[in-house]
Amino acid sequence: MMEKINDFFASKLGIIFAGAFIGIVAVLLQEAGNPGNMGFCVACFERDIVGALGFHRAGVVQYIRPEIIGFVLGSLITALLFKEYRARSGSAPMIRFILGFFAMIGALVFLGCPWRANLRLAGGDLTAIAGLAGLAAGVFVGTLFVRNGFNLGRSQKARWVSGLVLPGMMVALLVLLIWQPNWDDPTKAVFFSIKGPGAMAAPIAMGLGIGLAVGFIAQRTRFCTIGGIRDAILIKDYHLFLGIVSLIIAALVMNVIFGNLNNIGFDNQPVAHNDHLWNFMGMVLSGLCFVLAGGCPGRQLILSGEGDGDAATFVVGMMVAAAFAHNFFTASSPAGVGNWGPGSVILGIVVVLLIGFFMREKL
Repeated sequence: MMEKINDFFASKLGIIFAGAFIGIVAVLLQEAGNPGNMGFCVACFERDIVGALGFHRAGVVQYIRPEIIGFVLGSLITALLFKEYRARSGSAPMIRFILGFFAMIGALVFLGCPWRANLRLAGGDLTAIAGLAGLAAGVFVGTLFVRNGFNLGRSQKARWVSGLVLPGMMVALLVLLIWQPNWDDPTKAVFFSIKGPGAMAAPIAMGLGIGLAVGFIAQRTRFCTIGGIRDAILIKDYHLFLGIVSLIIAALVMNVIFGNLNNIGFDNQPVAHNDHLWNFMGMVLSGLCFVLAGGCPGRQLILSGEGDGDAATFVVGMMVAAAFAHNFFTASSPAGVGNWGPGSVILGIVVVLLIGFFMREKL
């Protein structure tokens, strides 16, 4: 039985199924309450989580998103079932933290991760085109570094418990989400938005259940939006890219079914802005970070569930940056790019290019 499951998910049909499943359930989550064109957004959802914990005080984006919890725990359960859980770490952790940090800075200037960029396009949001173009450009530059010897080094086997740190954090977040404590303090212990995108959410059980299912499927198929673009450019392998295409098509079909394509264009799109230059540049930065770190933010969560401490370090870097972005006004909003957004993107590109250059095996 296990062998048949492995054979299916390793096949082209398996990766097409994975992308289609993610596209379908993303739209279902939107219909159930998640923000428009945001059935899934790893960057936005991690931003909401750190806001709920009080690390930033942007009141409209604070909520513990169960989908993120599901991704990690679904991957952990699957890795244990298929005997693929392997605790490892030690591959340039601080570099990975910095890459995660600037990946989030770029994503919040664009207002979305690669998954959401595709969902925005499938929902008729044409501002996503500039973001996807920037993402491809960033991945292309990253592949040039990879071709020229960029390497963060090899991770080392670690004690089994060390791979459970991020999954353990997700369990704690799930407890806080269900409990929603305030300890009779009017400022509350955990913050939940009462308006804005943070107040828009599918039922907890639905979000968690779908997150667990996506964690299972993504762990088995190695689904990765960045990997799909990288492999297509680097080795002309389109296996993972088929998953991206099927995600967009499935989400588009679902949006047609639910009548969500009444506003195709550039204006008045949900949780998006119309500054094409910084949509492009923000995702150039994110794409470059993702390819140097070895995968998109969804893939990093899945790897974290498998016991990869390096991926967990990248995730923590993203979450720290989410707090920074809202506390220091680098994040965008539907009103436009934040005051310090352009400067932070330029700084990030310079820093990450230096990392790409100096982390080559032969200078």
